[in-house]
Amino acid sequence: MGEQRTGEELAVAVARMSRILLAQPTVQSTLDEIVRHAVDLVEGCEEAGILELDRQAEVRTLAASSDLVVASDRAQEEEREGPCFDAARKLHEAYRIADMNESQSRWSRYAPRARKLGVGSMMGFLLWTEEGTLGALDMYSSRPRAFTDLSENAGWILASHAAVALSSARSTAQLHTAMETRSEIGEALGIIMERYKVTGDQAWDILKESSQQRNVKLRDVAHTIVTTGEIPGAR
Repeated sequence: MGEQRTGEELAVAVARMSRILLAQPTVQSTLDEIVRHAVDLVEGCEEAGILELDRQAEVRTLAASSDLVVASDRAQEEEREGPCFDAARKLHEAYRIADMNESQSRWSRYAPRARKLGVGSMMGFLLWTEEGTLGALDMYSSRPRAFTDLSENAGWILASHAAVALSSARSTAQLHTAMETRSEIGEALGIIMERYKVTGDQAWDILKESSQQRNVKLRDVAHTIVTTGEIPGAR
């Protein structure tokens, strides 16, 4: 659980965290590190998680420090209400629930389930960048009023740095995927050119035609050709 730190100690810890996050090899490891640091750095935080809300208002738990976090996310999705659900859906930058026992009127269905899970208080922040909302970083304590103004300030600082690191990790992953896709499409075109003794433009037409006829993405058709040597739909 996070302990109280001076402003200087927190600044040093967050700087170290930022370096660790930017050095992560995958998006998932970045998410896991964000959660780990939330528990370690934010006073009162016993558990933490990151959730994402899609356009159909379905909740995805992207990272969690325990089963309690996963169960809380599931309860909010099933009840269609709750602090994390509201933050991600309504773009509230931050929230702090001092005592879950006093939240019955606000979330009449979710609050009782949260209390049964052992949630005494909660706090959360949007993981926000200029590109848009990435999700919500949520923190839990079994004790009511565990989070203070200092806790909220530390959480906000951590979430701001985490959002930048997560955005960077996702951009890097997308770039790697794009490069791999481009390479695989080029390899598939080479196979088609060799198989049918056609030009590059003709091979491209064959690849597009196969994609359209099968209603399959171009990169997936290319992957099939590269991995099997077979051209879908070819005669």
